[in-house]
Amino acid sequence: MKVFVAGGTGVIGRRLVPLLVARGHEVTATTTSASKLGALEGQGAKGVVMDGLDAMSVGEAVASARPDVIVHQMTSIPQQLDIKHPERSFAQTNRLRTEGIDHLIAAAQAAGVPHLVAQSYASWNGIREGGWIKDENDPLDPEHVANSGLSHIEEAVLPFGGAVLRYGWLYGPGASDGLVGPVRKRQFPLAGSGAGHTSWVHVDDAATATVLAVEQKATGVYNIVDDDPAPVSQWLPYLAEKVGAKAPLRVPSWLVKPLAGEFVVWMMTQGRAFSNAKAKRELGWDLQFPSWRQGFAEGLD
Repeated sequence: MKVFVAGGTGVIGRRLVPLLVARGHEVTATTTSASKLGALEGQGAKGVVMDGLDAMSVGEAVASARPDVIVHQMTSIPQQLDIKHPERSFAQTNRLRTEGIDHLIAAAQAAGVPHLVAQSYASWNGIREGGWIKDENDPLDPEHVANSGLSHIEEAVLPFGGAVLRYGWLYGPGASDGLVGPVRKRQFPLAGSGAGHTSWVHVDDAATATVLAVEQKATGVYNIVDDDPAPVSQWLPYLAEKVGAKAPLRVPSWLVKPLAGEFVVWMMTQGRAFSNAKAKRELGWDLQFPSWRQGFAEGLD
């Protein structure tokens, strides 16, 4: 197929583009920087500079590529989050998940593109009620600042007949530094009980699931997470051990909240993780790293 990857030089895009090319697809991949065009072409794709927030730029890029499917991987999340003010860190990405997806859908309709696959997120941001593990029928928590853009993606893509892939917390090449660095410096403490649950997924497993969704013309919502949702009290000390760091500091929630903000306390004490049963069943997805335990030991770099 002719595949248009919007955001081809992002964390997932860098792993997805060569995988699509290796499977025989003709790939056009976008970047916001002309300096990255060579990297895309080196992976066997046609590189295009595109501003995902400019409707004309998006329309021209899609019309020129005339793809069979569009894959939305556009984000702008900084390596180091402002965890006390997450709305600042997610502001540009939320625009790409609202304005950006709207521009892509309009361009797809104008060019007659029949299918679209869009990136979403499902790690610890499930609705904070009931059990710890959520499926695709459970909503994302409406109070989290990142989820406003995610809700829009589902509202826009599903009526189009596309697929929304809710990726877990990404780790692996190009995705681990923002977490591993603070863990090594003991700047990522364990807040309160650490009972909040998290879902992880290795970037290569995320890319593989995306290829399956493209090739199978999947529709609907899929949680693209590993088999092992777990509380922070389990994965954080294990990660520290695997990167050669001292055990994380344990800090009461009441002390963490004024220092790091409600965002961190919520994740570590109330976070709801996700099940991948639907993705494995319907897409035939087979994970290279079915658990973060194996992934943190073998696949961080």
